[in-house]
Amino acid sequence: MKLIFKISLIVMVCCTFTSVNAQNKKATTGQQDRAFWAKTLYRISYPVIHNLANGTLKQNMPKEIGPQYYLNLEKVTYLEALGRTIAGVAPWLALPDDNTEEGKMRKQLRTELLKGLANSVDPSNPDYMNYRTEQQPIVDAAYVAHAFLRAPKALWEPLDETTKKRFVEEFKALRTRTGAYNNWLLFSGLTEGFLLSIGEQYDPARVQFSINKMKEWYVGDSWYSDGALFSMDYYNSYVIHPMLVDLLKVLVDKKKAPQADYDQALKRMVRYAEFLERVISPEGTYPAYGRSITYRTAAFQALAQTALMEKLPDYVLQAQVRGGLTKVMHNMYDGNQNFDDKGWLVLGFNGHQPMIADQYTSTGSLYMATLGFLTLGLPADHKFWTDAPAPWTSLKAWTGEAVKKDYKVEY
Repeated sequence: MKLIFKISLIVMVCCTFTSVNAQNKKATTGQQDRAFWAKTLYRISYPVIHNLANGTLKQNMPKEIGPQYYLNLEKVTYLEALGRTIAGVAPWLALPDDNTEEGKMRKQLRTELLKGLANSVDPSNPDYMNYRTEQQPIVDAAYVAHAFLRAPKALWEPLDETTKKRFVEEFKALRTRTGAYNNWLLFSGLTEGFLLSIGEQYDPARVQFSINKMKEWYVGDSWYSDGALFSMDYYNSYVIHPMLVDLLKVLVDKKKAPQADYDQALKRMVRYAEFLERVISPEGTYPAYGRSITYRTAAFQALAQTALMEKLPDYVLQAQVRGGLTKVMHNMYDGNQNFDDKGWLVLGFNGHQPMIADQYTSTGSLYMATLGFLTLGLPADHKFWTDAPAPWTSLKAWTGEAVKKDYKVEY
């Protein structure tokens, strides 16, 4: 029996090694990867943006909800879909037009989105969004603001003055409410930070309180607790690192915060991005732990943003990040398991799995998945896309290649 066990174990190890080696041999070019990313992001975002441009988002978007859902669905799900979609597509849409297939997709989405943004704050439009009641709009207004910060020349400046004024009014209307005592503080802080960035009156107390609490909730080695108690989930990527870094950038630019605060927050995000790169398995999967895993590829927002900002450490090659994320995206989006027959995302992680949806999750919530695609904001001739394929850390580790030793950092 012992001999049989040993033989079985050897066979398992050999099969794993062979499988991992096969993964390495299937590497695609950066141009192929980019084409896949662009088509996938277009596929995800098109139903939201196209319907909003036509005033049919509320009419056509499914309203699937998770077990024990407790929010006022009609009051919140549409703004969720808008904010989360555009926060992810913003860097991509900020690229200049060109005559490539990708360029045509970008131009179409940008043109329709500008129309849809105007519709979303027009009280006479069927798709007028709710900012005035419920707590949830505090969250999704922040994602709208984040999109404007990420692509001001593409998404904010082209808006007509009436539409701009309406957004400002809606953002200020959020001040009548407060949210949860955790990462939610950053939502209010970021929206107010956007108002500051465009020269509008902002609430410095909301901004400073959010930053102060994040500093207090830092627990070390790039991890923030989500409130007083630590939670093992992906909220450091969904929200905390990207929003804190971008909020501090606004404050530094406006001479409202010291450069050292921004530099420290950025270093922490870079370190956290290392963790995200390492959790991608040789097969291009990642752990489905913590709440909100229905946000899918949003789990990699901090990694995608770090690459977009060209701040990856020297020992984390851009091509290995591209390779790892591309493999994850193929696993999630090659098939139709995450889409319904009209192209809308369905509740689940990798398939229709409504039982794992949280009690605040609806169809609109799912569009945070776009946040994993931020690196599309780098142009096609950037080395992120042109460098030869390279194995990501876990793929190297499982095939016996040299891997940099990992150890905690303190900042």
